[in-house]
Amino acid sequence: MSLRFPVYLFLIGLILFPAALGAQEEATTGQSGLRIVQLVGGEPLRRNHPAGLPSLLLEISRITRFNFSPDPIFIKSFDDPRLFESGIAYVNYADRLDWTLTDGEVTALRAYLQRGGFLYIDAGINSAFLRENAALGQTHSFADWEVTPVLAEQLQRVFPDKNFEALPRSHPVFQGFYSGLPDPTPLPEAIRDFIVKEKWPQGSYSAMALKMDGGRIGVLATPIIAMGWGRDRFGEWSSPISFRVREAAEGMDERLRSAAFSGPRYETTREDGSIEVIYTQPPNVPAWVQEPNGRWRVFRYYHGEEISGYAHTFYTRLGVNIFVYLMTEG
Repeated sequence: MSLRFPVYLFLIGLILFPAALGAQEEATTGQSGLRIVQLVGGEPLRRNHPAGLPSLLLEISRITRFNFSPDPIFIKSFDDPRLFESGIAYVNYADRLDWTLTDGEVTALRAYLQRGGFLYIDAGINSAFLRENAALGQTHSFADWEVTPVLAEQLQRVFPDKNFEALPRSHPVFQGFYSGLPDPTPLPEAIRDFIVKEKWPQGSYSAMALKMDGGRIGVLATPIIAMGWGRDRFGEWSSPISFRVREAAEGMDERLRSAAFSGPRYETTREDGSIEVIYTQPPNVPAWVQEPNGRWRVFRYYHGEEISGYAHTFYTRLGVNIFVYLMTEG
């Protein structure tokens, strides 16, 4: 895909964000350039996955012609005038404790999005079994096509006539720079097919979008991705990641129908709008699932250096695709 700076972002930059674009023009390395606004309700040093966004922005600057500064412009609320210093705003859902927007925030966010701004809410999709504690959604990424209810309610205040809609796995946001998955050869053979065909087919992910007039994505929400972006000062991935895989065996349906479980039962939404039922064991760990087609499968967890490395590569490529899509097609 050829890289181009969309006209609407260019005009927005000239009119609304001259400081950000001026910095981009002057930049020669990833230490300066286009700055992203990041909302953090508390102390920025205590934000979730602090190395995540800077690492991703450095990677984008390294492999594309877009030059981002790794240092965000931190704001604590959407009515901060500095929101308008960049056309891109990022927030990790867990970095704001109370998502009830003030009237001033509703007005400011509406203006920002109507004028061409873009808001990415990482971990804005949290399955029901992760909602009791926002921290759970920082280490568990579960494919669900329902925006966390409080976000949906608050964005309805911003745009009463608009609703979040599921992005199909074929949407170009998943192909902004990379196409498909990383080479799955390093993965254990036992889980390779599931990862390629079910977990992340064609390098896609669960995503919900709030579209502006004309069809442009104004707000994007996904399960947590930043957990796979961060690198430490030595260039190593900052935290290990495991895989949750669905598995079946002969006679499993009958056994699971009558199996005892000690945790709550939750419903989640699939891409086509159908519902599946998740059975958990304390502390809210998915144990097995009843799928819409009547099949029952258990969740099995896989760990290891190859698995963690593959997950980090996938999440980083996904982040690159999202930001490059915004800069080229958004």
